[in-house]
Amino acid sequence: MRAITKALVGVTTAVGIAAVGPAHAASATAAPAPAQQRTASTEVAPLAVVNLGLSRAQAKDWQCQLQVLGYNTGTPDGYLGANSWKAAQRYFNNLGFKAGTPNGVVGANTVMALQRFLNMNLKENLEVDGIPGARTKAAFAEYANLLSRVC
Repeated sequence: MRAITKALVGVTTAVGIAAVGPAHAASATAAPAPAQQRTASTEVAPLAVVNLGLSRAQAKDWQCQLQVLGYNTGTPDGYLGANSWKAAQRYFNNLGFKAGTPNGVVGANTVMALQRFLNMNLKENLEVDGIPGARTKAAFAEYANLLSRVC
């Protein structure tokens, strides 16, 4: 008799969990996921490294050039993060290339300023469209290759 009672309690419990559990699980786990994704993406984006096709050595040379010109990139390490791009944005703005507010985010204004800069320095005739395509990246790498190692 005791075995039958245990079996009935076990089956009743399993049926109850099956009926109630998924409803609670879905409502408890489904809602937080998008909020977590939004939070993570807004926190990570400004901190991302955007070398725009440069190798670490080329990126370090670019950072060193900005440092020599008086624009603080932080420690030249070959990773173009927010500090490096803020420095580049200030440099581009001072040249009149309209990079926008120095915020460290590589958006269309920053890319257009880079394209203007490369057109001026390399006579590349890049389309100033704010899109960091293959030609823009290749020209940026070519420019970085011209920099002497000062760090």
